[in-house]
Amino acid sequence: MSTDRGSTKSGIAGPPRRLRGRRSGHGPATAATSDKRLYGPERFDVNFIDSEGREFQEPLIQCWNQPFEAALPIRSLASYRGKKSFSGLWWLATTSDHVSYESWLERDHVMALDFDPAVIGLASRPFRLAWRHDGKTRTHTPDLFARLDDGTAVLIDVLPGDQVELDDLTAWDAITQACDAVGWEFRRVGEMDGVLTANLRWLSGYRHPRCLDPGRAADLRRVFADGAALMEGARHVGDPIAVLPTLFHLLWRQVLRTDLATTPLWEGSLVRGGGEQP
Repeated sequence: MSTDRGSTKSGIAGPPRRLRGRRSGHGPATAATSDKRLYGPERFDVNFIDSEGREFQEPLIQCWNQPFEAALPIRSLASYRGKKSFSGLWWLATTSDHVSYESWLERDHVMALDFDPAVIGLASRPFRLAWRHDGKTRTHTPDLFARLDDGTAVLIDVLPGDQVELDDLTAWDAITQACDAVGWEFRRVGEMDGVLTANLRWLSGYRHPRCLDPGRAADLRRVFADGAALMEGARHVGDPIAVLPTLFHLLWRQVLRTDLATTPLWEGSLVRGGGEQP
């Protein structure tokens, strides 16, 4: 999560302008002209880089329907000696593309979004928002942007509860109101449940399609149609060493289901069918 609490250059009303030599957006970047308690999409400027590497700055009210799930990160991830968090890339099974993260906590939330069948696209640091507050221009770069299968979107900041400051709450209040106005949802997420996280970490190791054997997948769907213990069902299909990668892949895809929220996966976990075809 990144919020600039100081004063920065505001958006400028007027004709479209080029940013760093790239093509400008579809309309002017309109600056907010007064501070109010309520925020609408017209009071936010959005700075983003599209999938072709072109940078734009537009009012949120004009660009809210852009495919931000395909946007390039508006800022790169810093790496330096003594850094307390670990950044990296997550291979997103949902889109077969990579999404960056700047902490292990953020990685876990990216993983959970990858597991969520309602999520069809995900971008990291997709844009920078700017708005006026208390006579200053505030800027904020959300951590994640998730596109859902119903066409709506979720803006996400990842920050543990013990690191939340008053300025964060002020920024989130403004951003929540702007998201509501364009039909998005805003979420601040912190630590994930330990059991669910451990189970998803295990299954995520089998998320790649190379783990799927179509023949064994059909047999597993048949064996678990009415429910069976994980290892017992695997043995019915064949050698567990050969069968388990496909079984775990089907659990990741939620073609097969089990309780991941309250109990660590083990050989006796009750697995049931009922999901869609892999």
